[in-house]
Amino acid sequence: MRSAEWYAGDLRNSYIHRAWMRRGLPADAFDGRPHIAIANTASDLTPCNAHLNEVSRSVADGIHRAGGIALNLPVVSLGETQVRPTAMLWRNMAAMAIEEMLRANPIDGVVLLGGCDKTIPALLMGAASVDLPAVVVPGGPMLTGTFRGVPLGCGTDVWKLSEEVRAGTLSALEFQRSESSMIRSKGHCNTMGTASTMGLLAEVLGVTLPGVAGTPAPDSRLLEAAHATGVLAVELAHTDRRPSTVLSRASFLNAVVALAALGGSTNAVVHLLAIAGRLGIDLTLDDFDRAGANVPLLVDLLPAGRFLMDDLYRAGGLHAVLTEIRDLLDPAALTVTGRPFVDHLGDARVYDREVIRPREQPLQSHAGIAVLRGNLAPSGAVIKPAAASPHLLRHRGPALVFDSVEDVHARLDDPSLDVTADSVLVLRGCGPKGYPGMPEVGNLPLPAKLLAQGVRDMVRISDGRMSGTAYGTVVLHVAPEAAAGGPLAKVRTGDYITLDVPNRRLDVDDPAFLDRDPAPEAVKGYAAPVRGWERLYVDTVTQADTGADCDFLLGSSGDRVSRESH
Repeated sequence: MRSAEWYAGDLRNSYIHRAWMRRGLPADAFDGRPHIAIANTASDLTPCNAHLNEVSRSVADGIHRAGGIALNLPVVSLGETQVRPTAMLWRNMAAMAIEEMLRANPIDGVVLLGGCDKTIPALLMGAASVDLPAVVVPGGPMLTGTFRGVPLGCGTDVWKLSEEVRAGTLSALEFQRSESSMIRSKGHCNTMGTASTMGLLAEVLGVTLPGVAGTPAPDSRLLEAAHATGVLAVELAHTDRRPSTVLSRASFLNAVVALAALGGSTNAVVHLLAIAGRLGIDLTLDDFDRAGANVPLLVDLLPAGRFLMDDLYRAGGLHAVLTEIRDLLDPAALTVTGRPFVDHLGDARVYDREVIRPREQPLQSHAGIAVLRGNLAPSGAVIKPAAASPHLLRHRGPALVFDSVEDVHARLDDPSLDVTADSVLVLRGCGPKGYPGMPEVGNLPLPAKLLAQGVRDMVRISDGRMSGTAYGTVVLHVAPEAAAGGPLAKVRTGDYITLDVPNRRLDVDDPAFLDRDPAPEAVKGYAAPVRGWERLYVDTVTQADTGADCDFLLGSSGDRVSRESH
């Protein structure tokens, strides 16, 4: 065992390592048993992950049952709803800290506990770079809440209800009353947002115990699965089954297929690209279109459909969805069990055909994430057709440009704003470098005067992201971003923009716009940090089309530590 490099022998340093751990551990804890860290993102300030301490205890019980030593390891936790300016700013930092702590400590494997949007990606990025045996336990979605007798989708209905307040069709008091109804239990968002998407895709990638992803957070079966995962973690350490031996290009292409069938979040694009980059796996933005564009959307879940995550679980869950498209999955992709992922689908059945549609009767026959290119996005941009208005997937209109989020707040509801339903709302300065951190602001609100006219969707274009719980005809992740010298910086209000999703195009009609200098107002809004993580991030972050990782974090360094500490 790797931990024996710290503990074995009679030298002074071995004594130090053992003695300071002898606070309840018996002597045979150091006789070659696997020492398994539980990388725990539980935090009261990450409310979606607050229950992971309970999950951790079940994992520890499983580790002990299998003869291992369980070690709680609190790691950086990122609360999507809480931290400013955006949790994405610290995803790479969290991954770096996790990697370094796993490498620096005497452990033989790790169980990764995550739930909220950035936590599972950060955990997997860090674990991939240190490449110790690792397995994920997703924290699971919350239960469905209701308001005025109607189910609420957390996140999605925030956007919907807030627009109704601005339109004057819902009172501010009623809006406030919906708060406690929406968040009914422990767990992460119950829509097919980023947290649900990444939990499910972690299983498709092969890094969870098969069958656990999507289990609601309050469900006792999550604790049962956590216990079994602890047992599995000891097996992984004994067999030296590492992420590099499980994850492959086939694993990631299976995840792209599943992303389309589930109607998953656009944020999965930057996360999967970043994880693949840590492993040296050749995954590109175009793979999302090639592998996912012709996959049918089978799951009728908000924001693309009607139901919520506990409906998906009772309807048969992830495995039932993927049995419908088993032939589209690469059978060579493995899991932490050592067996191919498709072998674990077994005879999974669908128990509610309203929630999980038959392949012959999908919500959409061609779902997935569409990758757009053109003179406005030479390195690519993405849109989620399943969450867009069909009539806007081909659209031409004049740009209305906003140079920052603050500019949006200052002008959007001005009654004199020159805007119509045909306008294309453009927001820039919100990419990885520009904000910094690429926040979830791409689904910018609609102008109040148009809401009053009954307009509920418009084409919006941004170099930022949007919440996986959001919806609308929103073009995101435009690359290069404005702050990195991308064409978005040169667009002016009044320029005509053509969006053509079927032909994968995003263009300013007059290509002469590229000869302009960047708009001075845009440049003024770009981030210019002078110190700390923000400075390091802005100086080294890559663009969205390659995962928005920091260039010095790409690849891996392995688990070896060559020098002693005393």
